[in-house]
Amino acid sequence: MTRWWTVLGALLCMVTASAGAVSETLGAQRGVGLPASAARTRATNVTTSTGYRSAILVDAASGTVLFERDAHRQGPPASMTKMMLMLLVAERVRDGRLRWDDPVVTSPRASSIGGSQVYLKAGEVFSLGEMMQAIVIHSANDAATAVAEAVAGSPEAFVAAMNERAKQLGMQDTVYRSVHGLPPGTGQQPDLSSAFDMAIVAREVVKFPDIMRWSGTKEAPFRGGAMTLVNTNRLVRETTYVDGLKTGSYRAAGFNVTATAQRNGLRLIAVVMGASEKRDSFDQAVKLLNKGFVDFRAQAAVREGDTVASDVAVTGGKPRFVRVIAGGDVHVLAKRGQQRNCSIELALAGDVRAPLKARDPVGEIIVKADDVVVGRVPALAAEPAEQQTSVWERWF
Repeated sequence: MTRWWTVLGALLCMVTASAGAVSETLGAQRGVGLPASAARTRATNVTTSTGYRSAILVDAASGTVLFERDAHRQGPPASMTKMMLMLLVAERVRDGRLRWDDPVVTSPRASSIGGSQVYLKAGEVFSLGEMMQAIVIHSANDAATAVAEAVAGSPEAFVAAMNERAKQLGMQDTVYRSVHGLPPGTGQQPDLSSAFDMAIVAREVVKFPDIMRWSGTKEAPFRGGAMTLVNTNRLVRETTYVDGLKTGSYRAAGFNVTATAQRNGLRLIAVVMGASEKRDSFDQAVKLLNKGFVDFRAQAAVREGDTVASDVAVTGGKPRFVRVIAGGDVHVLAKRGQQRNCSIELALAGDVRAPLKARDPVGEIIVKADDVVVGRVPALAAEPAEQQTSVWERWF
């Protein structure tokens, strides 16, 4: 039976003013993410131009939309389609269904894919990790096809998995028809998505350290150094703080970019779609990110190691009470100069029983801002508790 504690005192965030001026939570209208705490508004005064079709800026942690322009307008994402491939593969590695050292054999079909590529030859074998580096860094279409075949048996089967995952995430503007995002051939239809939906999948992708490490890599050797993978994202190559995430372009799609950066615990995601010039897509994305970091900050609600309760009873334990600490950090989005109204709750997973080791999990810490859950971290025992061995110890 779960037992609830409301933690007050030093860990309660200061109550001076709500963050305000934020818009809907990304995915709130789609059955994913957190409920919206305010009506849809533009939170920043970023100067937009007519040089792109749509754009959005979101807080990666909460999904709060900080700026949007025609964010649900559909258009071809081009190679940003590969973000869903990246997500599906990373999730399968996390779940133990795949390993980065799994061999991936190049089929004749994969070797014949055009566009951005690493010139795979039929029968050539690379590890899944090597193929993914080629996809994430260099946007290699041949590697994307080879990985899709290795994971699902065929690109068509993998596309079905992509659309199923999009449905689960509430990406209602999105229809995937390829694993790579190349322009459609005669009689084919393009992949379709929106800035809003690309931000949804990006929020999931940034949770995977391996993908983020590759997406933030400027250059990397491939095929034993015979080829150099060059990151397609100019912002990764030319700035010190942008560490991803994906670009995509062809004539009908325009120039698209999903860019992400993190400062002082705040990770933002900017998506720009349908820019008329490649430079415009990057310039608008970096303007959105910079404006977001100027206007907003990550307010620490709880930090790893913070004491959230000092007297949790331990059944049969010696000592009879232990402190409980946070097993991780939780930040909430706040406007600069303001504090969010937030509270911290400790949910114990039933009675805490001895023996306990230091940092044994005993439940969960739940952080709420304006009565909305914004984060959860493990609740850990701060110190050990031995099992009582005598009647005297049990009574005294």
